[in-house]
Amino acid sequence: MGIGEAFAILISTIFVYNFVLSRFLGLCPYMGVSKDTGSAIGMGMAVIFVMTLASAVTWPVYRFLLAPSTSNLWYQIFGGDPASYDLTRVLRTITFILVIAALVQFVEMFIRKVSPGLYRALGIYIALITTNCAVLGVAVLNVDMFFKGGEPVAASYLKSILQGFGAGIGFTLAMVLMSAIRERLDLADVPEPLKGVPIAFIVAGLMSMAFLGFAGLI
Repeated sequence: MGIGEAFAILISTIFVYNFVLSRFLGLCPYMGVSKDTGSAIGMGMAVIFVMTLASAVTWPVYRFLLAPSTSNLWYQIFGGDPASYDLTRVLRTITFILVIAALVQFVEMFIRKVSPGLYRALGIYIALITTNCAVLGVAVLNVDMFFKGGEPVAASYLKSILQGFGAGIGFTLAMVLMSAIRERLDLADVPEPLKGVPIAFIVAGLMSMAFLGFAGLI
């Protein structure tokens, strides 16, 4: 994987196909934790960590346990036709969720130990990373993009990790931009019916439209 390809993956996941503003995944923490910039940054760092590690762990799980290939562990043990060990349809989603849940538990314990204030600020949303469709989405996208017929493409493991990291950066960027705008809106003269969540949804829609300007860049 060359520098140009790595750069293209990062730009596409951060700007062109931003998981929040272009793919519309992970909207629950995006709207719930973006009231304060500090909390938004903390949530963003946690999501970067979970997305990167989830990409690093789900890739070998998919290749060696789920995908129908000669690298499949069940094929190595029992032999036969590799296609008969295709577990992707029935176990891929639940396996990825279990991996993500384990990583989120680690992150939750770490934040609670290191920064109790941030842990209280994030509240239930840190646990919701387990079911955050953005984290699951990047894991599924990795195997859909970087596996052909059950076999990985060239440098797919590094590409998967890089895509997970870039997706986390894009998520954090969206969170921080939204939190900065909402902090300013608290001081603005917003019409009473639009205060709070309504104006936040309007801003989210405008930000999504703005990010459409990156379409076609990569």
